[in-house]
Amino acid sequence: MKNIHALIIFLLLLISAPIIAQEEEEEEGKLSFSGSADVYFRKNFNGPTKGEFAQSPNTSFGNLPGFSLGMLNLITKYEGKKVGVVADLVFGPRGEDAVFRSPMNTGGFGGSSQIVNQLYVYWTVTDAVTLTFGNFNTYLGYEVISPTANFNYSTSYMFSYGPFSHTGIKANIDLSEKISFMASIMNPTDMTEFNDLESYTFGAQLGYAGEMGNTYLNFLYGDQDGTFDLDFPLNIGQVSAGKTFQVDLTSGLNLTEKFYLGVNATYNTIASGEIVSSPDNVDDVNGDPSGFYGAAIYLQSQVSDKFRLGARGEYFSVFNTGIDGAVGLNSDGDGNVFALTLTGNVKVSKNFTLIPELRMDTTSEDTFLNNSLDPSKNLSSFLLAAVFSF
Repeated sequence: MKNIHALIIFLLLLISAPIIAQEEEEEEGKLSFSGSADVYFRKNFNGPTKGEFAQSPNTSFGNLPGFSLGMLNLITKYEGKKVGVVADLVFGPRGEDAVFRSPMNTGGFGGSSQIVNQLYVYWTVTDAVTLTFGNFNTYLGYEVISPTANFNYSTSYMFSYGPFSHTGIKANIDLSEKISFMASIMNPTDMTEFNDLESYTFGAQLGYAGEMGNTYLNFLYGDQDGTFDLDFPLNIGQVSAGKTFQVDLTSGLNLTEKFYLGVNATYNTIASGEIVSSPDNVDDVNGDPSGFYGAAIYLQSQVSDKFRLGARGEYFSVFNTGIDGAVGLNSDGDGNVFALTLTGNVKVSKNFTLIPELRMDTTSEDTFLNNSLDPSKNLSSFLLAAVFSF
């Protein structure tokens, strides 16, 4: 841990030194505002959509019954010649879900921190190197928090159980016209406001931008819940998970002028960790790692100037009780789901899009309830979303 702290301090000093040496230079910047608002209606075909037994796919966002609110997203940017800042604020259920692990939010007393989706400053050191410092949305996965940047309104299992946001420092480096590299040191995943665990996560990304589209290979490694310290009071039987490793591939290709193919594949594993065996002793937990993996294909077609049609097919599997609540698990802690989502994008105007969606989730174990409140492996639902961007 001391070595990690020394590395972080060294990097911060390395970044600060050129700034101190530079002469102060006035520069004119550009201030801009943008954002979006979304609302939706959702109903199940073969499961209850009301009361305490209301069912929904166990993924993030777009999972409330009836006429429901998404979020209001307000983004302010100041872009200078070399430096800038981004303040991204969210209001509503989708926004609250996006910042669910903010330390001040987990106790229900987050105050204004509950509306901060991103808050970072950046510095373009050279034409090829940009440093970003603060809270930024994740680089892993195919989908994002904002519905304006996703084709489907509901989200995948891989996105829902991967990171949403990170707080730390990252360096984006253009190695050539087509190849890019990113390296980062960050707080534990989704711990956005501050870090009271004294553990850090490392991230990396290798990107390729071709004529047909972009491909990114992403990595994440680090302890997400901290390690035990015998200098602090500990409870016997208390368990800490081990380090998390995730590798993730995303790619988007324009097959023709009217057909698009997206691909996402991910693998996440968590080591077995530690257990407090006595007030003065911490032992390693014997056992296999846990986690999840999955793959998804996104197909989209430009049917007309105002209508696009797309499908997302996703397979997602949990092993050794790697995730609680995503899918039903067997006695070994394993379970999987195949989710097929058919989505239309109706461009009402330049800023306004209607998104009708049919979704079918099928799990290996009982996960849902049917209309008779009996356990079921299937859930089919309909959703209609309205998304306005500005």
